Amino acid sequence: MPYITTTDGAEIFYKDWGSGQPVIFSHGWPLSSDAWDVEMKLVADNGFRGIAHDRRGHGRSSQTWNGNDMDTYAADLASLVDQLDLRDVIVVGHSTGGGEAVRFAARHGRGNVAKVITAGAIPPVMIKSDSNPGGTPIEAFDGIRAGVLGDRSQFYQDLAWQFFGANREGSTISQGQRDQFWRLSMQVGLKAAYDCVAVFSETDFTEDLQALDMPMFIAHGDDDQIVPFADAALKSVKLVKNATLKIYEGAPHGIAGDYQQLFDRDLLDFIQS
Repeated sequence: MPYITTTDGAEIFYKDWGSGQPVIFSHGWPLSSDAWDVEMKLVADNGFRGIAHDRRGHGRSSQTWNGNDMDTYAADLASLVDQLDLRDVIVVGHSTGGGEAVRFAARHGRGNVAKVITAGAIPPVMIKSDSNPGGTPIEAFDGIRAGVLGDRSQFYQDLAWQFFGANREGSTISQGQRDQFWRLSMQVGLKAAYDCVAVFSETDFTEDLQALDMPMFIAHGDDDQIVPFADAALKSVKLVKNATLKIYEGAPHGIAGDYQQLFDRDLLDFIQS
């Protein structure tokens, strides 16, 4: 299987499909690159080179004790880009991966990132504070940490319902999709899963967003029960010089079902434009 090795010795697994301008996908917590398979095939089928990696601690990558922080995640992505000698890249990130894509583009991608796309992404910052009074209270994130430590298998099964909006009347999300969420979640190392809760809740991306000067497409569902759009996408679009925002009516956090079909169409339109 293909891996790159980072400066601290972590082995990062990646997929590399197709050829053409590279489109790099960053997955959400607590998943892996497999979450992007449909979109990887979509871009490869349309003349692009789809690349997706398992974040350290997740999937098939090394379960490192240290380095479970956003600066290291972005540096790992930069190592992948450098070692594969990628140029004129388009970065796509979902949820925590949206934060990773933004930080990479702002701090490592100057002159080499053509476009940025995020979906249900965590920027600017999730946690409630004096400077972010509309954010999510820390007690919610403490509950996630407790769930991960207490009975993570059952916690991930329960989380899948909110993740995909399967707890909403009329949802068409299948048991198979929820099972796949559980399967990918169970591959993440316990330390990485625990540490990453603070990463996705407390990291402030305000300066990263302000530094972006390439075109950006921000997608978010208005029924996202994991990352509320009013405190994420609506704020992010105001911080980026050249951003387009699309709110998907009734869409959940997870990219699946009708939302996936609409988002994939818009994703392809944006990277081809």
